[in-house]
Amino acid sequence: MTCLYTLMFYNVVTYCISYIKELIEKKDWSPYVTLTETSKIKHLAMSATKIVLEWTKAITFIVTLTFMLLVFGLHQGLEHYKPSTNYITITWIYYLTTEKVFVEMFPSILKSFHLEIFENLEELYASMILKSFTISASACLIIILAPLVSWKFLFIAIYSNIYLKLKDLLQISGPLLKLEREMLNCYRKATAEEIKQFDDVCPVCLCDMIRARVTPCYHLFHADCLRQCLKTNDTCPMCKRGLTLGSVSSQ
Repeated sequence: MTCLYTLMFYNVVTYCISYIKELIEKKDWSPYVTLTETSKIKHLAMSATKIVLEWTKAITFIVTLTFMLLVFGLHQGLEHYKPSTNYITITWIYYLTTEKVFVEMFPSILKSFHLEIFENLEELYASMILKSFTISASACLIIILAPLVSWKFLFIAIYSNIYLKLKDLLQISGPLLKLEREMLNCYRKATAEEIKQFDDVCPVCLCDMIRARVTPCYHLFHADCLRQCLKTNDTCPMCKRGLTLGSVSSQ
């Protein structure tokens, strides 16, 4: 029962965090739904549905939060629930790396560090990091539990936690990151002297440059700015010179 109680508490915490996140990111606080985005005429049925739905979510959140406080405060129904600190730590970290709400938040956390090494590819790196971690953690636990559990349980765990995730990592996430990196690696990194000599902002985003990539026509851009431009046009964003494979390789 320990695992079921633990999973239940994790799901409750996740629901509360997701609801708070929804409130923080919410832009339209109007309880009404109009016929069109520019219209001021209210849609009665849809407005009533929206109001009921919003109140239902708010009441559910309050009841859930109250339930958690009562359970943990009064310890009702937890007489036989005594997980170890190591169990809580390991399961909670693994849960964080697999739950959709936290997985979607991870790229934003990486971006908050402003690490130039990622070159604004945090979305792709986040997926690689999380999947690699879950595969490694699952493999370690399966090795530890191998002598203690049945082979059927091991087979299901290996298939669902390792094989499927590894397949997704090698066939989707990995090739996508590799493709984006190869696009950037065609253009060398600017040296500190070149950036200092350039002494200007990125022509695309108009922000200062600490690191940059150099095109064959010797224009400097942020790596992500150049990457985004090349997705729509294979010319230099500054002088419109064609950035063909030959011109890049001769750089």
